[in-house]
Amino acid sequence: MKGTLVSDVPQQPAPGSRITAVDTYDIRFPTSRELDGSDAMNPDPDYSAAYVVLRTDAEDQLEGHGFTFTIGRGNDVQVAAIDALRPQLLGRVVAELCTDPGSVSRDLIADSQLRWLGPEKGVMHMAIGAVVNAVWDLVAKRARKPLWQFLADAEPEWLVNQVDFRYIADVLSRDRALTLLQHGKKGAAERAATLRERGYPGYTTSPGWLGYSDEKLTRLAKQAVADGFTQIKLKVGADQADDIRRMRAARAAVGPDIRIAVDANQRWGVSEAVEWMEILAAYDPYWIEEPTSPDDILGHAQIRKALRTMKVATGEHVQNRIVFKQLLQAGAVDVLQIDAARVGGVNENLAILLLAAHYGVPVCPHAGGVGLCELVQHLSMFDFVALSGTTEDRVIEYVDHLHEHFEDPVHVVGGHYAAPTAPGFSAAMRSESIATYRYPDGAFWAADAAPQRAVSA
Repeated sequence: MKGTLVSDVPQQPAPGSRITAVDTYDIRFPTSRELDGSDAMNPDPDYSAAYVVLRTDAEDQLEGHGFTFTIGRGNDVQVAAIDALRPQLLGRVVAELCTDPGSVSRDLIADSQLRWLGPEKGVMHMAIGAVVNAVWDLVAKRARKPLWQFLADAEPEWLVNQVDFRYIADVLSRDRALTLLQHGKKGAAERAATLRERGYPGYTTSPGWLGYSDEKLTRLAKQAVADGFTQIKLKVGADQADDIRRMRAARAAVGPDIRIAVDANQRWGVSEAVEWMEILAAYDPYWIEEPTSPDDILGHAQIRKALRTMKVATGEHVQNRIVFKQLLQAGAVDVLQIDAARVGGVNENLAILLLAAHYGVPVCPHAGGVGLCELVQHLSMFDFVALSGTTEDRVIEYVDHLHEHFEDPVHVVGGHYAAPTAPGFSAAMRSESIATYRYPDGAFWAADAAPQRAVSA
């Protein structure tokens, strides 16, 4: 895979440049072996990426990179879904994509036969999101800007045209969205300077995986505070006695002034969530994340009403802007959590950020998977610079693993994400990582399977 140097990127594409190839890869990392990423619902995840590269015939061979996140088995299904989109992408004119990247989103979502598999949810919608994100990566590279800056510099009228208001116009009109974006422009230059100087606040889940020992939890929690984080997160929900013991250990490790969020990963029903969290309330949890099914909007509202001493957060598995709209309408969440790869890509996440701004609800993105930190930082930074204008009670999740596999990895200093400076969406994986962890024939997986083949022989 050929990288692109900043100096090689032209301001405008050649008029005839087109997408000539859509290459996909099934990339899997063996994180289950150290229980990295383990939680109450997913005890043995292998963090994975269904990865796509849009190649062009531009003289500089510019590429757009995107992916969606899974946790192992089934990643091949997600890759197959991206492959199914290839015929609608080949031959598209790069100049037209740069003028209107939302055209890809609209065309793929409108496909009448693929739409029957959704619509706008599930495997196909995530596949569309991977492709749409790859388009935005290409567009931002063409503009010689990191995506957060490209979005922040864009004219509000152009940005609002990237948003699909169908199904959400009853609460967020195009005019209201335009007003929010115009207001967000005021002071944007000063906030961009602040962002470059200070970065964007983060919190870390690295101490809190459910499979970790108490000793490891305590050591990593203390390290997180030493590294400048003011919030950590623990996974809960498998065993109540274990949760009490782990929360006690975490609170002892970080003291009373560090926020501890907890995440049940959809483990409970409504009543169980309330009862369980009333017990853990003794340790002052800041929020309870995914206390029940992300589709249960009224259940979230009921939990929020019952748990007055802590916030309710969800969004990692919310499937589209319509469900986000209803969560906000129902007053069901205190914290909205977007995911850069769960919904239909940048265009839909713009809609969700606008909904959150309209309702005045803070956005704290999910980023607990391979490459998600790299992507979602751009969305939060755009939101700060040119939409909400604030980082108050807003943090981006950070997990300290797998960043070394990306060409432009996140950089966290003093508990803050440093603003990316390289053009694009920070989505490109290193070619050697693809060669090593491509499943099932990459160097790691081939070597891993060799002893099993020898035994069976």
